[in-house]
Amino acid sequence: MANFTLDDVRQRTYKARDAWWTVLLVDPLASRLVKLTANRTRVTPNQLTVGALVLGLAAGACFAMASWPWLLAGAVLYHLSFTLDCMDGKIARLKGTGSVFGAWLDYIFDRVRVLACAIALMGGQYHATGNEAYIWTALAVVFLDMLRYMDALEIYKVRSQMRDTLTAAREEALSLEAAAQRANGQVDEDLRSAEGALADDPEADMQDRVVGDDPANAALQSGFYRRFPWYIRIRNVLMAGRIRPHLFSGIEFQMGVFIVAPIAAAIVSGAIIPVVAVSAAGLLTFELIIIYKFWLAARDYSRNLTKLNTKIAEYRDRLPETNDIPATTSSG
Repeated sequence: MANFTLDDVRQRTYKARDAWWTVLLVDPLASRLVKLTANRTRVTPNQLTVGALVLGLAAGACFAMASWPWLLAGAVLYHLSFTLDCMDGKIARLKGTGSVFGAWLDYIFDRVRVLACAIALMGGQYHATGNEAYIWTALAVVFLDMLRYMDALEIYKVRSQMRDTLTAAREEALSLEAAAQRANGQVDEDLRSAEGALADDPEADMQDRVVGDDPANAALQSGFYRRFPWYIRIRNVLMAGRIRPHLFSGIEFQMGVFIVAPIAAAIVSGAIIPVVAVSAAGLLTFELIIIYKFWLAARDYSRNLTKLNTKIAEYRDRLPETNDIPATTSSG
């Protein structure tokens, strides 16, 4: 058997930044369970993923019963399901046993769990009360969860494309600058500044990977940082505790719907819809912030790419012998 320590688990499996719910309410328990599981069992990440789905479906079964003891039981089971869901990735990182199939399985099972629990929770309340608003609430939960993850994946894909294009343009410009420097001994300080602007952005992510650090992201975030310089201080304070500034993500939305709302309803009858509405408002607010940041990033991308392509054209004009070098970028 292995002999991993708790420090090993924290150093090798904790993300540099994560949802505050995960950092504060899941990781303290999950890290200890990971240590125990990794050292004393042969449980695989995929088995944990399946276990998380089973617990999630069990939570849904409890939600469908609608009475307050079952609502509390469902909330506890959902939290345990999410804890197992966090453990599968940690085990994979700790033992180096992650796989593409495992990542796909984890994503699909997450969506199945949300769908099943939304139908069970709202369906149980509709059956108990006859209030059709619960049906619309179930549809809203499923739609918002789908929207959040589709938006995160698409933004991540487009940002990666912008990053790759900027990086390629910078590398080509630097290569041509080096040739110009050898020819006339001059260094283009504007280009050096552009190179520095492409440093890592410690906030860039995809939901929850959404999202690792990518070169060139700082150049894509410069517009947002110029408009809201105070945001950097808040971000740094949160990230010192591994909490990402995106304070209401898909994780917090799920926990609001499937943990906070059932607990609230067990205490105050009819509390589910108001709690879900507040959770939805929080999710939509932060999604709009993400879209706004993405819009600014797209503008910064066009501006930076235009500058780099202008530099490339200037260097090619100065060095006719390099005109046969194929261009690697475009302004589109």
